[in-house]
Amino acid sequence: PDDLRVAGEVEVLSPDLVYDVYILMNDVMNHEVYLMDKNANVVYEWDLGSRSIGNDAVLQEDGNLLAALRYDESEDIVFGGYGGRIQLMDKEGTPLWDFTYATSEHRTHHDIERLPNGNILAIAWERIPQEQATENGSTHDMDLYLESVIEIDPNTDDIVWEWHSIDHVIQDVDDTKLNYGPIKDNPQLININLNSNDTGNLMHINGIEYDSVNDLIYLSVNFYSEIWVIDHSTDTATAASHTGGNFGKGGDLVYRFGNPAAYNDQESERLFFNNHHPNLFEPGKFLIFSNGGDLEQSTVYEMQLPDALNQQSI
Repeated sequence: PDDLRVAGEVEVLSPDLVYDVYILMNDVMNHEVYLMDKNANVVYEWDLGSRSIGNDAVLQEDGNLLAALRYDESEDIVFGGYGGRIQLMDKEGTPLWDFTYATSEHRTHHDIERLPNGNILAIAWERIPQEQATENGSTHDMDLYLESVIEIDPNTDDIVWEWHSIDHVIQDVDDTKLNYGPIKDNPQLININLNSNDTGNLMHINGIEYDSVNDLIYLSVNFYSEIWVIDHSTDTATAASHTGGNFGKGGDLVYRFGNPAAYNDQESERLFFNNHHPNLFEPGKFLIFSNGGDLEQSTVYEMQLPDALNQQSI
């Protein structure tokens, strides 16, 4: 139609490779979500009203929209990419399900993923008080805002599974504190002192992807410049431990890749710099967007995952 709104300009490099499909656009700056064709014509738009879009919106098979929204009634934990609210809305933008997870202790952010059983996976910052952080080996002398993953049953609003990064850290600076050990010998654990800043937001996960074949969760960890893979076959208690689950690691990292220096391997090649959006697009194939950071060069990697990922853990 002549009255279609044009969202922008399109430059086509290889016309023969362009599929004739629609693209779901999550326009954070303008708080819009819309479908456009490959010529940037907007063909459908959701009415969000006064709701501020977060960093993710996922079109469901029935035409409904699952969206991460900003919850601005709480001013706690508002780092870049913050959310705090998740909604499932119909084609007109009317909420069908509304879930808030935003307090002074925790807040969802960035990305969400719907599981085959209908439950929702969400990334969440959680506050680790300074005393607890120090006892766990932190050298930061402040409250930390580390990462967790929660699984929400939208039928009950119950959190039915959760994973917390604080349960899987290691440090090599103070043998009188918890989690002391050689970092390079324990790549399944997360160096709590790898990064430092004045906010306590040390990890900054910005993307989540679910592998339904192997029941694994892929996490894009921006400030570590790598991908963490964790086992979802565990229950919550096992996810807090170092054993059990399909891969025998409990909630420890089953696999990680992109930046070996994150676990003190200075010899292996580093690929990722401030990565985003993990994407499993066919069995064993993986896409990742690396912003480039100080390199001033963005890169998209298409990767073949190792067979060992489906057979054994690191």
